[in-house]
Amino acid sequence: MWNNTRCPTEKPTTKDITQMAKRIIAAALCAAAITSSTMANHLDPNNPSGTIVDRFADIEVLRYTVPGFNELSLDRKLFIYYLTEAALAGRDILWDQNGKYNLALRQIAEGVYRNYSGDRNDKDFKAFETYLKQIEFGNGAYHHYSTDKFTPGFTQKWFEGQLADLMKKQPALASAISPEETRMVMRLMFDPSFMPKRVNQAEGADLILTSANNMYEGVTQKEVEDYFNAKKDPADKTPVSYGLNTKVVKENGKVKELPYKIGGLYSPAIERIVENLNKALPYAETELQRNSILELIKFYTTGDLRTFDNYSILWTEDTTPIVDFINGFIESYGDPLGMTGSWESIVNFKNTKASERTETISNAAQWFEDRSPVDPRFRKPEVKGVSAKVINAAILAGDAYPSTPIGINLPNANWIRAAHGSKSVTIENITQAYDDASHGNGFNEEFVIDKPTCELLDKYLFITDNLHTDLHECLGHGSGRLLPGVDPDALKAHGSTLEETRADLFALYYLADPHMLELGLLDNPDAYKAEYYKYMLNGLMTQLMRIEPGKDVEEAHMRNRKLIAEWALEHGKKDNVVEMVKKNGKTYVKINDYRRLRELFGELLAEIQRIKSEGDYEAGARLVEQYAVKVDPQLHREVLDRYAKLSIAPYKGFVNPVYTPVLDDKGRITDISVTYEEDYLPQMFRYSDNYSPLTRK
Repeated sequence: MWNNTRCPTEKPTTKDITQMAKRIIAAALCAAAITSSTMANHLDPNNPSGTIVDRFADIEVLRYTVPGFNELSLDRKLFIYYLTEAALAGRDILWDQNGKYNLALRQIAEGVYRNYSGDRNDKDFKAFETYLKQIEFGNGAYHHYSTDKFTPGFTQKWFEGQLADLMKKQPALASAISPEETRMVMRLMFDPSFMPKRVNQAEGADLILTSANNMYEGVTQKEVEDYFNAKKDPADKTPVSYGLNTKVVKENGKVKELPYKIGGLYSPAIERIVENLNKALPYAETELQRNSILELIKFYTTGDLRTFDNYSILWTEDTTPIVDFINGFIESYGDPLGMTGSWESIVNFKNTKASERTETISNAAQWFEDRSPVDPRFRKPEVKGVSAKVINAAILAGDAYPSTPIGINLPNANWIRAAHGSKSVTIENITQAYDDASHGNGFNEEFVIDKPTCELLDKYLFITDNLHTDLHECLGHGSGRLLPGVDPDALKAHGSTLEETRADLFALYYLADPHMLELGLLDNPDAYKAEYYKYMLNGLMTQLMRIEPGKDVEEAHMRNRKLIAEWALEHGKKDNVVEMVKKNGKTYVKINDYRRLRELFGELLAEIQRIKSEGDYEAGARLVEQYAVKVDPQLHREVLDRYAKLSIAPYKGFVNPVYTPVLDDKGRITDISVTYEEDYLPQMFRYSDNYSPLTRK
């Protein structure tokens, strides 16, 4: 599971507690003051972390650095290098998963941009440049977070002229992309009613037919659900992750799966991934790690999900190497039914010193599980194999790029987690980049109710926000168990939202526990209040800045936050635990009883765990629809108006570092250099030139 429980751009990292007073709530709520609609690159060669590469639409692109890379041994650098090559080789897979015409769209749009010879200050060209940057960031025609289709700000007539000119200049491209494909790309761009949303979660709709992703074709939601229900054995205590690596289609009237594997879908890209995994293999740090890579290669070769489970078990149990990675079809947020994994990869290495905090938490996992406020039937009698560490990312790829998670807990299979444990990581150099990019921007003054609360946030939010992520990833996702015979997919389209809700509630509940002080993780019994206030403010109000007027909340993490905050607001009314108050015509969140709020979080956690453990779809759906979806239009308008004065970029992402082998006079690799000068579009164009095995040249 990804940790985007606040927002994917907002999370700072715990590195130096003495710096906490410098970190304000804006760092935890997607802050980085921007005073103009475009930003020039202002790379500081001495400290490029967090520097702004680009700003467009609602997005800001930053740099991250890889501290400690130059101090690694040559073998570890080579291991990372080949793993990064394997990561970049899968880029096209995600683009195609995100939409049937995305790869053709990218080729056409990049071609128009690179071959344009007119005035680059022309309003249509400037609007087109923004559109190109948006689709590069979204890995296709849809916003990475809302999954709504991007709307061009240039005219269709202008683009048709540029396209005609391109096809004359690039006859190879004209022959590679058929006239029918070109027509569909044009329709995708300019017809608002055609494939309007990548992932639809609207209750009552056919989620397959109304979602534009390329994971299904020619089938209905009922046909897909019936197909997989017929395959599942309720008595199987070790079920595979059905549908994880397949596209479901209908051929000759029968539903079938087309596997992602060598010789199947995405074969050219998977072959390049495997080629580089084989190159990385000699540098594996342990025999267990070597065997896990061999199982991953076998999985890519056969498409067999039992092999993927074997790989996941080996990977989970291998906790000693410094260098590690994920690579594959992993998170299912891109599938409206929560089954098919979007392709992603992150290559990383351990930050040993920073991992002391997460190791303290993971070592106490059984203590937390035994005292969870849920029904004892739903607790794990024995917590196995929970490991946690802080890492530095070396490369981000696929569904983890340019927007990336700040924490990860894997594997996702419930039975593997119960029997073999899980790995939890916090990505420190990414959170550090967010932190470095954060500056005071007036957020506290605009949204926080009073000066004492601002001072509380200034003093303790930095550490409590990070501990919330640690608890969410390390223990929250790993807590609880399903009752025997419960289908892991029983919660269907609401599964992701309810799982993130469960993990967040676990973290919120224990953040206020005195045991946090006993473990030496906090030094003040009131410190947790900073995270409680920020969480309620975000869930009730400030995350609405990401929603367009008139639309519902649809993204799983945003629904999760809203569900928790709205439920606590309603169920705390009798005791006046939390209230929305007016001051000088503005709405504020006021928390009157923090201890009772913790009890409410515990009560909701107990119910969410029951729903998950029993597979109670109806109860889960009621909670989501009642508390997590609908937006108060008046409050929404107020939030948007107040945010507009602050010029805060709602979303952030990254360009990757560039790794280059250093050769001696005999052609042998003597080192791997890492540099940070590459800009946003140049990086995208280089990836398209060098890592596009699925596009027709």
